[in-house]
Amino acid sequence: MSEPIVSIVIVNWKTPKLLAQCLDSIQKDPQHEQFEIFVVDNNSGDDSVEMLKARYKYVQVIANTDNKGFSKACNQVIPIARGKYVLLLNPDSVVTENAISELARYLETHKDCGAVGAKVLNPDGSLQLACRRAFPDPAASFFRVTYLSRLFPNSKTFARYNYSFADQDQELEVDALSGACMMVPKEVVEKIGLLDEDIFMFGEDIDWCWRIKQAGFKVVYNPLAVVTHAHGAASRLRPIGTTIDLHNGMHVFYRKHLAQKYWAPFNLLVYAAIWSRAAVFIVVNWVRSLTPKAAIK
Repeated sequence: MSEPIVSIVIVNWKTPKLLAQCLDSIQKDPQHEQFEIFVVDNNSGDDSVEMLKARYKYVQVIANTDNKGFSKACNQVIPIARGKYVLLLNPDSVVTENAISELARYLETHKDCGAVGAKVLNPDGSLQLACRRAFPDPAASFFRVTYLSRLFPNSKTFARYNYSFADQDQELEVDALSGACMMVPKEVVEKIGLLDEDIFMFGEDIDWCWRIKQAGFKVVYNPLAVVTHAHGAASRLRPIGTTIDLHNGMHVFYRKHLAQKYWAPFNLLVYAAIWSRAAVFIVVNWVRSLTPKAAIK
């Protein structure tokens, strides 16, 4: 194959069936022969690697001996990717026939864009709100955790974190996209650097988008590319660890990009709020694990 247009980076952990569906959907893109695909398996301990080697010989596989997390796994292959564009794609995603080539087309015709993301849908067809976001500054985060954003979804003030006031079928310049399906020109990666490995998973996409915008590029939501994403297919297997990873991502992002704007006592309150929220979620998950399924109605 000549130089690929798109290098697709997929990090897998214990989702072999969904991974197979994802890879099969990529092959339906009319330009799939111009893609190279990397799958980094984070020591799934199942038949994921064997399946890849048997059924998907065109996929470049890296089999880790431990779970390195999302950022480190992506960073293993992004430097060696040969494509003009790098696509982060979750293994529990199914792309429509032209979604990947549409994202590449958009970047090809919009040189001021440093990242473009798809319209990401839940399996029930509803919009996955994380696919277009504002940066989680204290105000946006407060409106979200207090559910004011849900009470007033059409308010540009209360609902700005997830842009729920905006038409989901219209192109939109945003602050951040979802790492479930996010394409970045390789030359932009070379300017801003790789994913932050202090973030195991969750939040690395927002951090990357922050750095992309700081470098002077736009971040754009493109609804012409559509992806269905079974959010949390793997993370449900480790709910407490996932909760810790999620809130650590919040902590790292705030410390890196926002803390310098506020007084130290306020920052301490923010960190306390982040980890108090994590503690609540951990307790809730623990209680649920003790509840017999038969008793849940």
